[in-house]
Amino acid sequence: MTGAIRTPDGTRHAGVLGVGSYRPHRIVTNAEICERIDSSDEWIRTRSGIVSRRWAGPEETVAAMSVAAAGKALAAAGIQADQLGCVLVATVSHLSQTPAVAPIIATELGAQGVAAFDISAACAGFCYGLELARSMVSSGTATYVLVVGVERLSDLTDPEDRSTAFLFGDGAGAAVVGPTEEPGIGPVVWGSDGAQAEVIRQKESWDDAVSDGEFPHLTMQGNPVFRWASYEMAKVAQQALERAGVAAQDLDAFIPHQANNRITDAMVKALNLPGHVVIARDIAEQGNTSAASIPLALDRLLDTSEVRSGDTALVIGFGAGLVYAAQVIRIP
Repeated sequence: MTGAIRTPDGTRHAGVLGVGSYRPHRIVTNAEICERIDSSDEWIRTRSGIVSRRWAGPEETVAAMSVAAAGKALAAAGIQADQLGCVLVATVSHLSQTPAVAPIIATELGAQGVAAFDISAACAGFCYGLELARSMVSSGTATYVLVVGVERLSDLTDPEDRSTAFLFGDGAGAAVVGPTEEPGIGPVVWGSDGAQAEVIRQKESWDDAVSDGEFPHLTMQGNPVFRWASYEMAKVAQQALERAGVAAQDLDAFIPHQANNRITDAMVKALNLPGHVVIARDIAEQGNTSAASIPLALDRLLDTSEVRSGDTALVIGFGAGLVYAAQVIRIP
């Protein structure tokens, strides 16, 4: 045999080196939401845990929010943009099917010429991105990878849909993944269930939306989603702990997708997490930001000193598809 294929030598450990976030300026209260739907602040808080959410203004585009969050993550990691080998952007609300927003973000950051692509995995997108980044760094395909989760879900929210109008928010979170001396990102547990694709979906197809002159809207069947996320995702989270060789009592933080506080409570109970474990509750002031929710929540925990560098956290994302992913990470 001639012409043997050359592969990278060995594998490296990988971890999260720095995180950053961007939260839009406009704060939207439950009272404002209730101007368009038959609901109340008390009902929204009880059903979801949401007190307010952030909605992006015209200048706070998917690309602009991503660049802002990414700049903070690069600074926290001590990495320059031109050292990146890949830019991954998890989003469902970049409204141009092509080109992807990742190459635009890479160029704006100063990472011209690097591999860059979008990930469409809804609320699990950031966790999908972490695994892709980990595998790139471990295999030697890239030394540093930027993972961004970003959404402008206010564009896709029907303000008169009582079941979803109060849920969604906007924002961006980012993480730099690179080589580490010890494993910093555990084995992923991920998967999908297309048989339940209808329970969270885009209500109108793009061609129908264009003919009506409006953006399509998101729709969700709350009860099936609650049952699936509360119980099935606890099993996925437990598998991620087992694959990483980490027991629940060894965790310092649990950072689930910020979908609903009742879902978070159900998972905490099913996992039997001890009282010392910090539980991310960023949904209260941010709403459900899909792919952006985990990095936003992680950055808030760092800003408030609720977690520290070196702490161990379990992260899990789940949403439309249905798709899911979970892994244990070391806090940068």
